[in-house]
Amino acid sequence: MNPIHRARRLVLALTGACLLSPWAASAQAPVWPSKPVTLIVGTPPGGAIDAYARALAQQLGKVTGGTFLVDYKPGANGNISAEFVQKAQPDGHTLWIGTQAMMTINPSVYPNQRWQQAGFKPIAKGVEAPLVLVAHPSVPARTLPELVKWAAANPGKAAYASFSPGTPSQFLGYQLSQRFKLDMTHIPYKGSGPQTTDLLGGQVPLGFAQLQSVIPHVQSGRLNPIAVTSPQRSRHLPQVPTLAELGYKELNTTIWFGLLAPAAAPKPVLDAIAAATQKAQADGDYRARLEAQGFDVPQEYGDAFAATIAAETARWAEVVRATGFKAND
Repeated sequence: MNPIHRARRLVLALTGACLLSPWAASAQAPVWPSKPVTLIVGTPPGGAIDAYARALAQQLGKVTGGTFLVDYKPGANGNISAEFVQKAQPDGHTLWIGTQAMMTINPSVYPNQRWQQAGFKPIAKGVEAPLVLVAHPSVPARTLPELVKWAAANPGKAAYASFSPGTPSQFLGYQLSQRFKLDMTHIPYKGSGPQTTDLLGGQVPLGFAQLQSVIPHVQSGRLNPIAVTSPQRSRHLPQVPTLAELGYKELNTTIWFGLLAPAAAPKPVLDAIAAATQKAQADGDYRARLEAQGFDVPQEYGDAFAATIAAETARWAEVVRATGFKAND
């Protein structure tokens, strides 16, 4: 082969290799990230969402070589953070850490919210975990039938705590009450921390709680687990049955946090974000760190994640209509 032709083919091959990796270094600036990326969280620092956001930011930094920051815009059950991201420049450098409740329930309970579900491009379901139906030891129940029997006999005492109004923690209690014709009072809290504190103190006897918040208290015997809400038993509480295996599949749910980008971002940027996130979440050490905190790390991306959001939005819209619940704006 002519040396000139050989050199030309080599240049073309190298150029093609660079184009295959949307965040790889090349003669030109990478498609994404081209500047620091901020992950916006809709809750204050220190909670479970924050732990996921920080872990993801660190891992994306390793994958891309870019700088990833976490910032907080709490309020209105995540609506302030979602609106902030949708008003930001849609260049892929301001991303949203959304939750199941924020993304799939808020549209039904906040009729005047100022952001649109269609304004986000689902990138990845990041972590998920079931809720746990727990009872204070003062409740003479270790199984669901025992709990239902006690609640039916004690309508004045039967109350359940949610970690926030307008979330599955509230609505599962409503569905449980409807399913068994119970008269249970809903006691809403502002976060899983206060909810767990009052469950431990017996101020509220029952609650659908976040797995991460109650694992140590279940293990120490300070709370009794009745059932988990995931389709399969949790690896973290393998002795606890699921509501599905007890015959109540309609109460299945998991709580998830995920990464979403502005839908108006350029397609090459969205593709680069998706590729980097898939590589980040496939890392074994990254997954092990999050699993040690009580999370599962699903490999659900793009269209599959979007389908989950659509299905859950429809499901919770029906539940919200049945309850008549509307949040204050």
